[in-house]
Amino acid sequence: MKTLETLFFDELADMYDAEQRIARALPKMKKAATCKHLQKAFEDHLEQTQGQVTRLEKVFKAFGKTAKGKTCDATVGLLKEGDEIAAEFKGSPAINAALIASAQKVEHYEIASYGCLHEWAGLLGNEEARELLLETLDEEKQTDDKLTELARSSTNEEALEGAEPGEATGKSSTENKSPRLARNVR
Repeated sequence: MKTLETLFFDELADMYDAEQRIARALPKMKKAATCKHLQKAFEDHLEQTQGQVTRLEKVFKAFGKTAKGKTCDATVGLLKEGDEIAAEFKGSPAINAALIASAQKVEHYEIASYGCLHEWAGLLGNEEARELLLETLDEEKQTDDKLTELARSSTNEEALEGAEPGEATGKSSTENKSPRLARNVR
């Protein structure tokens, strides 16, 4: 019989695979980025992601289980799309904006997944797992916020204005006359 516990472990295995895939993808994303701040954000998130893999192993252990992954088709697809976008926009003024958009798609998937896992761990009565998952959920939200700030502070303007990748336009985001840009990122 399929229960919430079955669903929980299925999703947990999915995220265990996802985090490992993301850890392998982040160095490629860093290499594709031309903005030093974005490169640093990817580097920092790699370290965080490695910690999240370890934390997921602790969640499995909190339930008396061994960590195991299951192919996360969503992450496979999102990372493949990110690779395609990076190749398509390589060398263009929009490369960093494209990389941020790709990374945020992954972050939003992770936020949704960890939000569910956190709630389910509570319903399953495992406070240790619930707290571990909340820690990861908070990290994913912080990463998304950092990416949004990078997009707003420079990369979207570079893409819009055609500035050389990694160079700010010199114009503050409040001076931007395009209402589309302000709506582009949350």
